[in-house]
Amino acid sequence: MIKRGIWVLVVIVVALVQTSVLPLALSSLFKPDLLLILVVFLGLRGTLEGGALSTFGLGLLKDLTSGLYLGLNAFIFLAIFVLIKSTSDRLYAESAELFVVAVALASVASISASMALTMMFTPAPAVAYSMLLALIPQVLVNSFCASLVTLFPHFSSLVRTPA
Repeated sequence: MIKRGIWVLVVIVVALVQTSVLPLALSSLFKPDLLLILVVFLGLRGTLEGGALSTFGLGLLKDLTSGLYLGLNAFIFLAIFVLIKSTSDRLYAESAELFVVAVALASVASISASMALTMMFTPAPAVAYSMLLALIPQVLVNSFCASLVTLFPHFSSLVRTPA
């Protein structure tokens, strides 16, 4: 597993890039959800205890910077992490192809759950329509970014090691 100091640095850099650099550089339709990609990575490669706490924190961070309701993304990220973690023990989790497919499926699940939960709390149907329009571009952009992550030289060596 990645050492704690490096993990904190990665989260800080990803959060800064997602909240301050990407909104200035890209249209909102083509902004990747880098925090969701981290959640999928944790689900495939992380431990249950540390990963659950980290994914909940990543969701709260996303809620604080761009969320409509506090805790919505935290709940969705935690649910995605638990689903991925429960199936990753049965799969070859170090596969780059599995990582890209898991990011695509997690993107669909995240947008669908966010849309369903937002429709429960918000009477405006335009919110669901705008989320539905962003579904396919968001899945494609997240999958593309996940495929770029797999090109890092140490991606295949970032696996769990016994303590």
